[in-house]
Amino acid sequence: MADMIDLDDPKSVAAAALACLDLTELGDAATEAATLDLVARSSTEHGPTAAVCIWPRFVAVARTSLGAEAPVRIATVVNFPSGDLPVAQVVDETSQAIADGADEIDLVIPYKAFIQGDEQAVRDMIRAVRVATPLPARLKTILETGELKDPELIARASDIALDEGADFIKTSTGKVVVNATLEAARIMLEAIGRAGGKAGFKPAGGIRTVADARAYFALCDEIMGPGWVSPATFRFGASGLLGDILATLEDRSPGAEGEGY
Repeated sequence: MADMIDLDDPKSVAAAALACLDLTELGDAATEAATLDLVARSSTEHGPTAAVCIWPRFVAVARTSLGAEAPVRIATVVNFPSGDLPVAQVVDETSQAIADGADEIDLVIPYKAFIQGDEQAVRDMIRAVRVATPLPARLKTILETGELKDPELIARASDIALDEGADFIKTSTGKVVVNATLEAARIMLEAIGRAGGKAGFKPAGGIRTVADARAYFALCDEIMGPGWVSPATFRFGASGLLGDILATLEDRSPGAEGEGY
């Protein structure tokens, strides 16, 4: 992926979005077959996606399918989607996922407790899961910003997650009414900037088109500076974006070959 994205060129935006895509299958009825299909689609004629994001129960089979040296990383979710599980159980989930071959852990913070004023619950959860996610594995923390709602809460949750060692902060599970928004993205990117700009950002839920991707890239350029976006610092959590990316790169309509991605 080039260091600079030409926001005036849809193909440049599409290529960057592909490289930064966590292709996702977290449907309630997800199957092993659907997960393996997702894994197969993560390697395209235009290059690989950054990762596949799947349920923990399918990590081992995905690792077997991809092999040890694949450019596509395996991300999985813990404490998902409720954010309500005990710390010990989430640590066990995390440790098993790492043992099964996960490269990245997407952790839902205990956002309901946080809304009630319990910041320590968030710190305790992230701190414990950070220990269970040893480098080079990456820890992404899902803030569920559509439920936090208050900009001050979103900013505070972002600051806490980064302070406790999160490699990425992520907007949403995709399981609530309001998921990724540009308003939440701005708050979270500003928090990353305050923390030195080395952590990453992942908007997730409702991002379906290259035009949507462009809006997030433009915001990153505004706040973090052109050239900041890369798979190491930015991901889209999306199941529907790949179709429009490929259609854009191949000069065809999204409803043609590749529909359903």
